[in-house]
Amino acid sequence: MTTVAFYGAGMLGTGFVTAMRGRGLDVHVWNRSFEKAKALESVGARAFDDPAQAARGADYVQLCLSDDAAVDATLAAALPGIGSDAIVIDHTTVSPEGVRARHDLLAQAHRAFLHAPVFMGPPNTYDATGVMMCSGAHDAFTRASEHLDAMTGELRYFGERIDLAAIYKLMGNAMILAVVGGLDDMFRIGEAGGVSREDAYELFSFFSPAGQIDGRGKRMAVGDDTVTWTLSMARKDARLMQAYAHAPLPVIDAIARSLDTCITNGLGTEDLTAISRRNPSIPLQQPEM
Repeated sequence: MTTVAFYGAGMLGTGFVTAMRGRGLDVHVWNRSFEKAKALESVGARAFDDPAQAARGADYVQLCLSDDAAVDATLAAALPGIGSDAIVIDHTTVSPEGVRARHDLLAQAHRAFLHAPVFMGPPNTYDATGVMMCSGAHDAFTRASEHLDAMTGELRYFGERIDLAAIYKLMGNAMILAVVGGLDDMFRIGEAGGVSREDAYELFSFFSPAGQIDGRGKRMAVGDDTVTWTLSMARKDARLMQAYAHAPLPVIDAIARSLDTCITNGLGTEDLTAISRRNPSIPLQQPEM
């Protein structure tokens, strides 16, 4: 029977552990708050308050924690119990620099390491949907791929560059933040005109912003600056939004500052895609803290 030592009993960790138990795996659970680990004994997992003891006998040592510091502290405590044949797999969203340092540390200890962040919410962990990305040694990935594939809807391997999955995770989360922030700005503009958020959402029944990713986004990726909407016209429209809302529009306000920088540098007649070529020597105004 496969044995997993799982570190982290938050919303994602709870779902992963519950699903693993449903597949018949032996699961050891550790969490900083022992009570959360103990609660997973209701699905047949075994709770441990000693990180090293939880790792003993595990084929896979998996972490789903809060940040780099939590991963480093937990690994340091667990390492004495991690067997030489075990594969350490970190699902935490962490810095690429931290992933590289962790890989080097575990390599010195002769332990295999994979970084496998996810685009999965708690419901995805229970029904094995969503996306899991993975970077690390090909041999380790080959050994772990069947186990990881059972945890998610799509498993993507980025090769042996250990920090690449971390970079893609940050890029994906950047898009989530940008979209959610943009949605809030859109709703604020609607509210300024007496349009409820529910009614404003009807915009997407006839307008799809995904076209910007498929069109302008693809052109940005390959350096195609064919002009269809100039930076100056985009700045004019942003000015209209700012004036109409009579309230802060955090995403639009930030984009407007970038547009101003571009226009100052003579890019006003170029396409909006040229925003990525703003002069980095001219700092953008930082928001007051």
